[in-house]
Amino acid sequence: MSKVALVYCDSYDEEKVYDAVKKGIDLIGGLEGLFKEDEKVLLKPNMLAADPPEKASVTHPAVFEAVAKVLSELSLNLSYGDSPAFHKPLTAAKKIGIHDKAQKLGIELADFENGQDVFFEEGLISRKFFIANGVVEADSLVSIPKLKTHGFARMTGSVKNQFGCIPGKLKGEMHVKLPGGIEFSKMLVDLNYCVKPKLYVMDGIVAMEGNGPRSGDPKSMNVLVLSRDPIALDATICRMMNLNPEFVETIKAGYEVGMGTYLEDEIEVLGEPLDRFVHHDYDVVRRPIEKASDSGLRSVVNQLFVSKPYIINQKCIKCGVCVNMCPVPEKAVNWKNGDKSQVPVYDYSKCIRCYCCQELCPQSAIEIKTPTLRKLIDKVI
Repeated sequence: MSKVALVYCDSYDEEKVYDAVKKGIDLIGGLEGLFKEDEKVLLKPNMLAADPPEKASVTHPAVFEAVAKVLSELSLNLSYGDSPAFHKPLTAAKKIGIHDKAQKLGIELADFENGQDVFFEEGLISRKFFIANGVVEADSLVSIPKLKTHGFARMTGSVKNQFGCIPGKLKGEMHVKLPGGIEFSKMLVDLNYCVKPKLYVMDGIVAMEGNGPRSGDPKSMNVLVLSRDPIALDATICRMMNLNPEFVETIKAGYEVGMGTYLEDEIEVLGEPLDRFVHHDYDVVRRPIEKASDSGLRSVVNQLFVSKPYIINQKCIKCGVCVNMCPVPEKAVNWKNGDKSQVPVYDYSKCIRCYCCQELCPQSAIEIKTPTLRKLIDKVI
């Protein structure tokens, strides 16, 4: 049985969060024997971008601080870090408020700007990763993800949080190499096996729904979720969202290789009952990930069936983040005729549906649109 602890916490008050983290860790068996003395432990929050915590796109500094305090009570060498897509790690950490918390506790920011090749022979689909030095130099990792929706993956949780172990724009290259949802999810599972987090503490006090992972709406869930099994944790989150865990490819791939389980009768939920946190109206896409075609009919199939990003002209400030972050060599979203005074436009025949543009738009000006034919098919089936 995989243990998942659900701890009620209705605010980011430091004492409340600390007590909740302590309780959750005790529920799943405590920390005894989990770490060695003087072990180098990296704390890996979600620092997607330099956003204030109220936006609910990043791990709240109070949750980071609580986890750090608990681990500081052991004889460990702690560091922290993440690799935002386009901001510097320090810039993001300062804006979020995590930097101040870390400084107060004497925890250094690890190197997430530079990295090195790491070979992982056991990988299913990826046997080499370019991983941040801060991760490579640590003995182990504690993952502190944020509960959010995600345009590409449906939800982003414990497994996907480790994608930030790959520095900066190299993450975009992974989307180009593995444009399919199934293959990309297997890569994330390989990455988790490679970096081996020992503990997961998810910030779900205020989560994100809708147009996640950066442009959605904050939603009070009032919960911290802890486990050593990332698949069981993410599956439990799906059930809170009223989302079938089998629609999340990282959960399916992780289960198939034995990383964890998503089956309810193999998960022991501890602390509060799951029903307390289930939101049937959670704004999330409840269907499997569409598969972009690789055939000569790709553009036709994608146009008719596969969801696509689109720009809301009234919200766009023409900052060019979407253009800069598009990972395909011939940009799928670009300035028309090089005119940066106009809203960028899409060439969907080049779009691989990675949704990096939507994920990182600072103005929430990009949403994901489902083609009419796909909507009709979903109603029928």
